[in-house]
Amino acid sequence: MRHRVLIAVLAAVLTAGSGFSPAEPASAVEGAPQESENQQELRILVAEGEGRSYWPNWRGPSGQGVVEGSTYPDTWSDTENVLWKTPVPGIGHSSPIIWGNQIFLTTGYDGGTRLTLLSFDRGSGEQRWETAVPFDSHEHIHTKNSHASATAVTDGELVFASFGHQGMMAVDFDGNLVWHNKIEDLSNYHGSAGSPVLYEDAVIIYQDHGGASFVAAFDKRTGAVVWRTGRDAGVGWGTPIVIDTGERDELIVSSQSRVQAYDPATGEELWTVRGNLREVIPTPVVGHGLVFASSGRAGPTFAIRPGGEGDVTDSHVAWTTQRGSPFVPSPIVVGEYLFLINDMLSIVTNYEASTGRLVYQGRLGRSSREGFSASPVALDGKVFFTNDAGQTFVVEVGPEFTLLHVNELNAQTLASPALVDGTWYFRTDSELIAIGQ
Repeated sequence: MRHRVLIAVLAAVLTAGSGFSPAEPASAVEGAPQESENQQELRILVAEGEGRSYWPNWRGPSGQGVVEGSTYPDTWSDTENVLWKTPVPGIGHSSPIIWGNQIFLTTGYDGGTRLTLLSFDRGSGEQRWETAVPFDSHEHIHTKNSHASATAVTDGELVFASFGHQGMMAVDFDGNLVWHNKIEDLSNYHGSAGSPVLYEDAVIIYQDHGGASFVAAFDKRTGAVVWRTGRDAGVGWGTPIVIDTGERDELIVSSQSRVQAYDPATGEELWTVRGNLREVIPTPVVGHGLVFASSGRAGPTFAIRPGGEGDVTDSHVAWTTQRGSPFVPSPIVVGEYLFLINDMLSIVTNYEASTGRLVYQGRLGRSSREGFSASPVALDGKVFFTNDAGQTFVVEVGPEFTLLHVNELNAQTLASPALVDGTWYFRTDSELIAIGQ
């Protein structure tokens, strides 16, 4: 999903080579509110209860790729530590989600004229069922996109899947179609990709495109529109998050030209930060009382204090930087650090999350334009970055760049993994692979 622009700017921002000299620090914004020691830590609102044991949504139960537990292997190959492999029909870039003993994936056939939700058995990899979304008309996509790029989400009773131009559908755990809402035709020149999120009794998604862009909430039982708010944005492929600020809940949307917050119950716009570029894909993450949003290609990355009303660009941006921002993969916060993987030059950048101080930069493999699509995962003091060739670079969490080793799946891998009960689940271009001890 990429215009062929800004590469010269990016090359000036990032230094080539395997080691990097100190850079200009991130810009602190004068007048931005400081974090109080008594302020409640921000958190992303995701599944509670039983859902915390599974991987029910994009980026898992933490909502940002951080995994608890130390029983997961950190080394593997296409043969080592492989529990099972199973073919995945069709073409799709959505990530697996998991609840109970079922893995759910979306896929597409015949140039996007048949789009389906698949269920696999988590123990054996055997395909259980497949349910198609009602087809309306063909959607144009970029060559690197697919017609099934949005990751589904589940509440343990229904599975909600977005197919962009074909709309949203809900399916029960036996594969029965419960509802479908087409909404309207979409006109995004690279196709659709953003994933839905759950909030209370609603499923929320935003669609920025050449027509009437919007963010909307649907009743998760019926598919009826609960609220819909128009947006002044022409393109975008990101996934929103819902956060608890301690005072109120906020729906955060990072897309073309700005980062915005909405009331997730009503759709009312709360605040705006200006300065994003266009073609925004990364999902925001939170930590240290801040929301971190990257706008892709040459940046910037913003550290935003939530809250406030109206345009808060001058008052609520704690720090910002142009250096190291990702185009496609999302950031990740691990302890005191914010990690970014720039997928244009294969460079990982580590910032001190609270201040924006550059900790280090290092190269992950061979420099490759648009070489990373999957978002990173962190567990057991390590961050795992998987590139499009199926190589996973295992980096130690700490103040120095330490690449521990590289795992090879030897298969194109654009989807982010899911992790449950000591097992990794990777979707490659043709298979679903379970990796465990």
